[in-house]
Amino acid sequence: MPDFPPLGEPAEPAEPADLPPVAVLAAIRRPLRFLGSWWPWRCWAYLGSGFVVGYPVLLVLVLLVGLGVTLAPVGIGLLLLLGAVVAGVPLGALERWRLRCAEPVRVPDPHASLAGAGPVAWLRTRLRERATWREFAYAALLGPVFGAAGFAVLALVAFALILVATPAIVWAIAPDRVMLIPGRPVSGPLEALGGTAAGLAGLMVAAYAGALLAGAQVKTARLLLGPRVEADRILELTRSRVRLVDAFEAERRRIERDLHDGAQQQLVALSMTLGLAEMELRALPEAAAAAALVARGRGEAKVALEQLRDLVRGIHPQVLTDHGLAAAVAEVALRHPVPVTVDLDVPRLAEPVEITAYFTVTEALTNAAKHSGASHVAVVGRVEGDRLTLTVTDDGRGGADPGAGAGLAGLADRVAMLKGRLVVSSPVGGPTRLRVEVPCSG
Repeated sequence: MPDFPPLGEPAEPAEPADLPPVAVLAAIRRPLRFLGSWWPWRCWAYLGSGFVVGYPVLLVLVLLVGLGVTLAPVGIGLLLLLGAVVAGVPLGALERWRLRCAEPVRVPDPHASLAGAGPVAWLRTRLRERATWREFAYAALLGPVFGAAGFAVLALVAFALILVATPAIVWAIAPDRVMLIPGRPVSGPLEALGGTAAGLAGLMVAAYAGALLAGAQVKTARLLLGPRVEADRILELTRSRVRLVDAFEAERRRIERDLHDGAQQQLVALSMTLGLAEMELRALPEAAAAAALVARGRGEAKVALEQLRDLVRGIHPQVLTDHGLAAAVAEVALRHPVPVTVDLDVPRLAEPVEITAYFTVTEALTNAAKHSGASHVAVVGRVEGDRLTLTVTDDGRGGADPGAGAGLAGLADRVAMLKGRLVVSSPVGGPTRLRVEVPCSG
């Protein structure tokens, strides 16, 4: 059986999260109100300023990329290419500000704050951010796509306004010099009213075309210039899962404390009381049968007490809190039915890390004893850099499937909460190897 992929790593969402509706696209659903509002003029202003900004940006990008590719063998070309990429950052800030012409909802800045950072640190951080590369893609689209489409809409608006003003133009200029139809001069202002009607129709077409184009650009800007909403949702889901794990751990501690201070003490008192009763009954010859029953009850109470102590120790061993991971795993190994070799050279770590590592080891040892038929298990742990690495290997029959039960899957989820990962390798015939890596910070 091949190695299983790492368990517990969060997956990227397949679809983007829902965004609020684009205001201009919602406005065109009411045609009369839309045409009588400021929306057409806002869209035309947005598209017109985009045409003014887009083509200079495109020219700068073409120069930087072209010179960068040409001068790449010299070495300075790489700096020019990086400059082309980073040039999208100020453009993104300008576009987020300019977007308010067509979208009342502000698009937040997706970049991390770098107040006080030096130029090298700023450049290194920005190049590592996905938002920088999205802004570069937007810069490449702005001129040839949105700039060209905006120019076409503005040209239609200008031509329609000229047609609307045809009667005034005819009145100001000699009628025989104005021709609405090639080869046919206009006889007077009244005849030019047809041009006005055509111009009003053209303005309506330009209004809707501008609104649709502005709405498409708003959606593109949200996608490329704003933070990824699904990333925020993943972060919140991760935080909620961490809170659930913390609450579960707190509940385990409470149950352990109640059992230790309550039921366990009651069983100890019961065992002592039964012992005193047994001594009293053995002093009476006629109560021998009763003494035997009391002795039997005392033995059962001792068994129940041992089982309860094992249960309490399994919920959260006190030795883990007092002496750390190495001592707790060594204690488990001493009580394990299969011989276990423990080689843990780790210092005291953050409590969540020690708890996660401990229960990972105990789950692996339990599986080895129940299912693998192993004759020996080895537990090795080291701190490598800032990560705790644990490996549990048994010489059993192998063939373990992490997806068959909830044990390893639950451990993988727990490890994922600490930004770690769990890898299981279990080919048929063995050996089975479980490896967990967890950041020491927890």
